[in-house]
Amino acid sequence: MKGKNNNFSKPKNIKSTFSRLMKYVGTEKVLFYIFVVSVIINSISICIPSMITAPLIDKLIVIKNSAMLNNAINTLFKYLCLLAAVQLVGIITNYACNFISLSLAQKTVNSIRKDLFAKMEYLPIKYFDSIPHGEIMSRFTNDMDNISDALNNSLPNLISSAITLLGTFCAMIYLSPLLAIVTCLMLPVMFKSSSFIIKISGENFRSQQKTLGALNGFIEETMEGQKVVKAFCYEENIKSSFDKYNDNYREAATKAQIYSGIVMPIMMNINNINYAVSTTIGAVLILFNWLTIGRLTSFLQLARQFGRPISELSSQFTTVQSALAGAERIFEVIDQEIESQNSQSKLTLDNNKAYDVKFNNVIFGYVPEKIVLNNVSFYAKPGQKIALVGSTGAGKTTIANLITRFYDIEHGSITINDINIKEFSLKNLRSALGIVLQDTHLFDATVMENIRYGRLDATDEECIEAAKLSNAHLFIKRLPNGYETVLHEDGQNLSQGQRQLLNIARVAVSQPSILILDEATSSVDTRTEQLIENGMNKLMNGRTTFVIAHRLSTIRNANAILVIENGQIIERGDHDDLINQKGRYYQLCTGQYELK
Repeated sequence: MKGKNNNFSKPKNIKSTFSRLMKYVGTEKVLFYIFVVSVIINSISICIPSMITAPLIDKLIVIKNSAMLNNAINTLFKYLCLLAAVQLVGIITNYACNFISLSLAQKTVNSIRKDLFAKMEYLPIKYFDSIPHGEIMSRFTNDMDNISDALNNSLPNLISSAITLLGTFCAMIYLSPLLAIVTCLMLPVMFKSSSFIIKISGENFRSQQKTLGALNGFIEETMEGQKVVKAFCYEENIKSSFDKYNDNYREAATKAQIYSGIVMPIMMNINNINYAVSTTIGAVLILFNWLTIGRLTSFLQLARQFGRPISELSSQFTTVQSALAGAERIFEVIDQEIESQNSQSKLTLDNNKAYDVKFNNVIFGYVPEKIVLNNVSFYAKPGQKIALVGSTGAGKTTIANLITRFYDIEHGSITINDINIKEFSLKNLRSALGIVLQDTHLFDATVMENIRYGRLDATDEECIEAAKLSNAHLFIKRLPNGYETVLHEDGQNLSQGQRQLLNIARVAVSQPSILILDEATSSVDTRTEQLIENGMNKLMNGRTTFVIAHRLSTIRNANAILVIENGQIIERGDHDDLINQKGRYYQLCTGQYELK
């Protein structure tokens, strides 16, 4: 079952992941430095009002006559002006911090997303075959969202809280070193309590993410299989299963939110105890004239807000941990080895020119312990049509994957005109190949743009000629806007046969030298099959072609038919030769052997 990936796991290497993430943040150096300066100024502006309060109170409480009162009023006015200026600076820097952090976060995530997508485009097919598509998508969605949330909120709060905590503590030492020591004694209790709750909260958040992933996966799977659900009257069973998934998520989410929500109250209560202790000791110090009332008042203001930065640091820990785990998963993809492009090669393959293709003692397996092709050798002369038949899993599609270098072989060689295909640049090799697969894919664009995808510099006239060649022109003209009709959701408004005809037109406009047709007619009706075959026959004319087919009627006119079983070629010849041999091909054609 597909599900949302659980990203709430600890990163394996926090230090290197954080350092690498900060390099992305550091690409916007000017913004980052302005942000840090703004945070520092904002944190200082939080501490200054309490520092101003101390001398102001001490001066006001000693007023004994009108002269002193007038002087105190003037002093009060000056302090109020200073306080207003400090608050104004605090407001401005607070807005600056928020604005810059949002801009910095989005630019950073934008850069990471660009690098991730760029790397995806050059990863080999074997990577995508080995990783579920949902897992890959989670890098772009869940993991990116976690990083974005951390950079938008957590990172600014962490920096601000750390600087505020340091500034507050320095101010407390200045006002009363003895009371500052008392506050220090409460710090281990605060940190120990918060770390204990964070640990339990983290476990519950992981459980929440896991059950959410299971719930999302179940919903996605059910939506995709609605026809099956209704066909077998499975609605009540599905509802019952959904209730279980939903209840599991509710229970996990409730626990996670409860533990997450008690961090702040516990920290506030510990801070209240610290406040009470500081007040008591401060009163004693005043009695012995070791502390002024103004300094005690200012200290208590700072003590009241001392726990807030610690609480914020604690509450942001899980978010940062989740973001680092997501960043690590993204960096794992970015660090993957790309396909060997061999872009410096001067060798070229010309389109619309037939070439010979040879397999020489090819041994290949997708995994080392399982051989798919075992010492396979064959050749295709220029312009020949070579058909590949055999049981499912025999290795037919693997041959197509190797010609296109979706996978590279380690034993043997594959040559085009006696030149190893590894000697060509990957771009030039694939530009000379035309591939028509059983599963078509159309993009969210117009019909014309989908055809032009085969060759981006093709003119409208060339695209229309390609559509005519593939027998797609007639149905395209009947579409609401003809070639300008926009296709959505992989061309769901078209039939399977129409999608395949567009796919053939896309290949036709690319003017390939070598064609690979992989079961292109296996999922269409007989009439549409004939249209597709007519289009493919026109396309195959004069081109070296490999045809993989389960329907043997489509390959009777092939120049050579290769029968593959268990990764080896067991028969080769044209249709009549193989029928006369009365071997495996004869069994397939006469129905004496069921092709699976």
